[in-house]
Amino acid sequence: MKAYRASILSFATDREPGPCAALEEDGLLVVGPDASGRQRVQASGPYRMIKALFPAVPIEHFPGRVIAPGFIDMHNHFAQTNVIGSPADGLLPWLERFTFPEEQRFSSAQYSADAARFFLDELLRNGVTTALSFATCSTESVDALFCEAQQRRMRLISGLCLMDRHAPAGVLNRAAPDGSRNACEQSLLDSEALLQRWHGADRLGYAITPRFAPSCSEEQLRGAGYLAQRYPEAWIQSHVAENRDEIAWARQLFPGSASYLATYADFGLLRRRAVYAHCIHIDDQDRTLMRDSGAVAAVSPTSNLFLGSGFFDYATADRIGLQYGLASDVGGGTSFSPFHTMLAAYYVAREGQSKAGLSLSPQQLWWQHTAGAASALGLDGVIGNLQPGCEADFVVLNPKATPLLARRSAQAGNLDELLFAMIVLGDDRLIERTVISQAEDALFTIERP
Repeated sequence: MKAYRASILSFATDREPGPCAALEEDGLLVVGPDASGRQRVQASGPYRMIKALFPAVPIEHFPGRVIAPGFIDMHNHFAQTNVIGSPADGLLPWLERFTFPEEQRFSSAQYSADAARFFLDELLRNGVTTALSFATCSTESVDALFCEAQQRRMRLISGLCLMDRHAPAGVLNRAAPDGSRNACEQSLLDSEALLQRWHGADRLGYAITPRFAPSCSEEQLRGAGYLAQRYPEAWIQSHVAENRDEIAWARQLFPGSASYLATYADFGLLRRRAVYAHCIHIDDQDRTLMRDSGAVAAVSPTSNLFLGSGFFDYATADRIGLQYGLASDVGGGTSFSPFHTMLAAYYVAREGQSKAGLSLSPQQLWWQHTAGAASALGLDGVIGNLQPGCEADFVVLNPKATPLLARRSAQAGNLDELLFAMIVLGDDRLIERTVISQAEDALFTIERP
């Protein structure tokens, strides 16, 4: 068992209007193994009170630092790290010119492993301790990502990308080597085998992963829906309503569905633990469909701004009761940094809603990337917070990491001002240490040199 002394940031467990964060300025976080050996928060609160309850526990002191829950990235693409910052006219041209050629390289197990190592270390360096990530259509990419995440004891959710049409042959799912099964049949068998191998192994979870409806045949979507029904504790991840050209294409391919989103419902892919990235160009009927099914949105503001896709409608999502959380969407997204993502979400809300704009509070922004994202993933009380019983994933923040940030933080008169200073001026330098829950009496730690 070990204790950490610093200011401690924690969050409310539900999305009620008003303040949702609290800062214990001189706090103590006590971490220790549960009955299974996994490191969890044992206690968190005022230093003097918690110290009296655990007098023999060694304490590591971080003066002037803030301990906060590890960030949760609800949507990214590990195979797109090398195409961040690639110029294109929009989503579909960007996929064709940059993304698909890069993803073809992930049929190599060695290339996939090298990419996975860099990707996961970059997430951790930026304070992201949980991610819902796309692999590619190759089983090698899925195994590599899960294997590297397991070595780090990260909580990571991923799955084989399902895509059997409308893309170059090198990135589509592959038929059986002996020709006994076509690409669709083989992709579904591979998905189930990967799910059975990885889902629930240590802190890993499997996501049934149709890339997006236009890239999947009806047979493949139907098979994905069958898997979703057979394995209700697995996640589902896909994209919807990111781009108007994409929507028109989906409507052309699935004219019998009431909407692009409804296509997924028609194949049994809208349910609890289903996460749909973007959800920009949807109406109230679609939002209600998502809410009632238990599906949630992954909001990807840097990607949406970069590709010119549009603005997520926060005000309407809140009015309907649609759950959501923040995501980097690397590599359409432009940064691994949660601070960049939160700042972009602030811009989106200010510019994308009514003429007056919607001003998201710093606490709301931070909540979307921690406790709110955990709730959207069905993992509230497990990750995204520092309450007793939560897994011990946390970051140590240095509000004096840069001269400008130090100057501004020193002037902060309340919690909102401090959080907003870190959102606006922060980057990976703000993350002094990332700590991951591990089995036994150990924690996986990444520190800045």
